[in-house]
Amino acid sequence: YFSCFTGIRLDVIGYYSSAQQGEVETVTRRKVKRLLSFQRYCHASRLLRGLVPHTPRSLHLLDDDYLGQAAHMLSKVGTWNFDIFLFDRLTNGNSLVTLMCHLFNVYDLIHHFQLDMVKLNRFLGMVQEDYHSQNPYHNAVHAADVTQAMYCYLKEPKLAEHLSPLDVFLGLMAAAAHDVDHPGVNQPFLIKTRHHLASLYQNTSVLESHHWRSTVGMLRESGLLSHLPADMSRDIEQRLGSLILATDINRQNEFLMTFREHLDNQDLDLQLASHRHFILQIALKCADICNPCRVWELSRQWSERVCEEFYRQGDLEKKFDLEISPLCNQQSDSVPAIQIGFISYIVEPLFEEWHRFTEPSLLSQTMLDHLHKNKANWSSLRCAHTPSDVQSRSQAEEPEGEVGEGSDIP
Repeated sequence: YFSCFTGIRLDVIGYYSSAQQGEVETVTRRKVKRLLSFQRYCHASRLLRGLVPHTPRSLHLLDDDYLGQAAHMLSKVGTWNFDIFLFDRLTNGNSLVTLMCHLFNVYDLIHHFQLDMVKLNRFLGMVQEDYHSQNPYHNAVHAADVTQAMYCYLKEPKLAEHLSPLDVFLGLMAAAAHDVDHPGVNQPFLIKTRHHLASLYQNTSVLESHHWRSTVGMLRESGLLSHLPADMSRDIEQRLGSLILATDINRQNEFLMTFREHLDNQDLDLQLASHRHFILQIALKCADICNPCRVWELSRQWSERVCEEFYRQGDLEKKFDLEISPLCNQQSDSVPAIQIGFISYIVEPLFEEWHRFTEPSLLSQTMLDHLHKNKANWSSLRCAHTPSDVQSRSQAEEPEGEVGEGSDIP
């Protein structure tokens, strides 16, 4: 099923094993029939692992598990210093499902769209399961973190009063599923190893296209939207695709320039559905890369996780005599250097425009304050680095003048 490169099987990155192939054959023999999209059959996820979807443990979240410390945290889910790592531990690894169920209740989306709770839990369970827990960064906790950030942005006064229930539904769904089934390697890796997904999507927005088509497959498999008119379901699928595809970092300048032009011309009209959709795209892009805008204690964890994932790819490339991708060389690419570059060239330009859009809001000012302090912290750490520090994958001590927890920002 998976292509080979230079005589190396792609199962070296853990996509499947001979035992799992046997499970797939067992599933085939049993002729398990499902309403799956073509992409759902193709991607290396639950079906290829031979697992039969089951009701997630979180089905009873609204009962026993929906109490105590997790429930207390949910009462503050709209604050910017929300600790998604703690929340994930309190929910026994079910942060994404728990958070989405809560937010759907907050916005009354279940009633508005007449959603079946069993189908909703089935869909959310599929999404959560199809994130790879072995990925240091691109996992279900990242998806939950992006969803929580998206909720904060949807509550921005400049935006909230104009949003329709469909806008909110699309924003939350896209945030939850935007990286589903991420393999832990980037698009250039898939292209140079001639992975089937690169061929399928013609080397363009490969991962984002896969996340979208996988989401569509799970929507159809779960039957979550089966009660809606066919044209409405198709429209939702297409809009989800437009949002998820916007997270392609290769399109960063395209969206940034359009956003800046709208703000310069003062021609954004949020009463227009097309303009609201564009702002949802920008909001999702912000949520996806907002880690440097969090308090230092959270931001640093995310930075170390994403760099660990880069380094794993670099180790894999080195092992099989492939050219090591940029930012993936543990020996030369330190965490502080990577983060300073990321903040300077990607994060700061986008969040400065978001700050203008919100006119500015207390949240956007808080995010910029954290961003500048975190950049200063990384600069201090980079100056303190020695060659041995670089090789230890950024285990340097905390810098002086540490950023504190901060107050709850609505």
